[in-house]
Amino acid sequence: MIRNLQETILHKGWKSLKSVCFDILKKSGNWQTETRQVYDTGDAAAILLYDRVRRTLILTRQFRINTYMNGNATGTLLEVCAGKLDGERPEDCIIREVREETGYSIGEVQKLFEAYIGPGAITEIIHFFLGQYDETMKTGDGGGLEEEGEEIEVIEMHFDEAWAMLLRNEIRDTKTIALLQYAKLNEAVLFD
Repeated sequence: MIRNLQETILHKGWKSLKSVCFDILKKSGNWQTETRQVYDTGDAAAILLYDRVRRTLILTRQFRINTYMNGNATGTLLEVCAGKLDGERPEDCIIREVREETGYSIGEVQKLFEAYIGPGAITEIIHFFLGQYDETMKTGDGGGLEEEGEEIEVIEMHFDEAWAMLLRNEIRDTKTIALLQYAKLNEAVLFD
């Protein structure tokens, strides 16, 4: 149980950083005052695009400053297609992001689950999807939106190669790891 919740905005830029002070009822029955910093990044959607027959996936590679600042020498990550909801339904968001980032126009997606990505400091929930693609759905180059500063490389690879990269710790993005693990657990169903 929580009471006396007070929020102070520390920074409002791309997203907001708040200091949150609250009283929490402990198991002992005593109230304790705690203060935390909360980064409100908004919610997102992510998708594993797969070709059922060829056993391939569409992944993206892009620069992520936060990884560079924490030891990733190149700052680039291999990831599934994803993006912020910005007020959209998760399904609409991910279909739009697939078109912008990969150049594929898909019509249907299957929602798998949703999860908090970093509950210790970040409010974000990611909605996870599966979506099938094939070569006939390619309608553009992808690469993201220039006005958003995106320079996204579109990469098609065999599922077995992506799984091997995960096992070698070459795929280090949480949402990508979660979706690849889902695919591995359901490999017989996803691929012919």
